[in-house]
Amino acid sequence: MTHARIGIVWNPSKVEKAVLQDAVSAVFDDQYDIRWWETTPEDPGRGMAREALEDRREIVIAVGGDGTVRAVAESLAGSETALGIVPQGTGNLLARNLQIPLNTVTAALTRVRDSDPQRIDLGWVSYDGTEHAFAVMVGFGIDAQMLVETDDDLKSKAGWLAYVEAMGRALAGTEMTEITLAIDGEKAVAARGHTMLIGNCGMIQGGIRLLPDAVIDDGKLDVLMISADGVLQWLDTLRSFVWDNGIRRFFAADDEAVSTDSARHLPVETLSVQLATPLMFEIDGEEIGEVESFDVRVQPGALLVR
Repeated sequence: MTHARIGIVWNPSKVEKAVLQDAVSAVFDDQYDIRWWETTPEDPGRGMAREALEDRREIVIAVGGDGTVRAVAESLAGSETALGIVPQGTGNLLARNLQIPLNTVTAALTRVRDSDPQRIDLGWVSYDGTEHAFAVMVGFGIDAQMLVETDDDLKSKAGWLAYVEAMGRALAGTEMTEITLAIDGEKAVAARGHTMLIGNCGMIQGGIRLLPDAVIDDGKLDVLMISADGVLQWLDTLRSFVWDNGIRRFFAADDEAVSTDSARHLPVETLSVQLATPLMFEIDGEEIGEVESFDVRVQPGALLVR
């Protein structure tokens, strides 16, 4: 790559500018045309990424947490401008799934400079008259409830381990609800559960793969719906995660995730969901409040990443 026009959209609450500037100078020499945009509490990166597009930047590097990455990706969707990622958050979910270095700014920037671009899918979720992109997963239930229950002070000190502390309270805080869902435009059907995750890729913190069938560039989204109720069903669900869709699948190289009576997996291109009662919802690890209905679709090959 020579004489590339690079935009950097950075979250000042996640990394000091001096540290970032030193790393950028160490990785990109004078042949690169670099312009900087700083995010704000009101705009986590969408407007800045749009400005970078209008300025004909060839690469836009998102420096921050999952919120910054998602905002920049949303503005770059469908364009020929590549997304680079310097993960500086707690979850760093898309970075984990793309195997981007998490520990050093310099290593992540070097990956942006040296790697070949690849196209990945992007998911879109509509609710309350708005539509937002997601790169990893959306949903309600345990995953969303964990975000509500996680102590912010502990999160800032312990990182992803704070989510482990919250798991017990999250399990107690989820309740079964009636769900009406329509898959790929088919007739709506009734179901019952307490957790639904729809993902473009399936790995979260700690190397846990909630969606074992999720592939980031297959033109599909993968759904996990959990209806475990009581100790025995929870044990069966955990066994399925750890053994059937974890250890055994790894060694047997099985192609499809194993569903149980209390944990079902299925691929979709579109999904419409109506809930009997509003539930807390999350997008790429960010709590966005309660929703009563939502629609999800995949945009195949929407995003060019480095």
